[in-house]
Amino acid sequence: MSASASSDKSAATAWLRVTQVRSAIGTKPKHRGTMRALGLRGVGRSRIVPDRPEIRGMLARVPHLVRVEEIQ
Repeated sequence: MSASASSDKSAATAWLRVTQVRSAIGTKPKHRGTMRALGLRGVGRSRIVPDRPEIRGMLARVPHLVRVEEIQ
């Protein structure tokens, strides 16, 4: 695969900005684990993650704790 082909592939990848808006204290252990796996460790912190089905599934588990924005 050439360098230009790999850069074209990454340019087409959609990204999501995930921001933690509520504390995970007092939530179920699986929810806390999902937040840690997303890289969120505190209210107001954001991470940019690739828009993939496994990430969407993680976000579907904790919609009450995060805000999701699509990045072009």
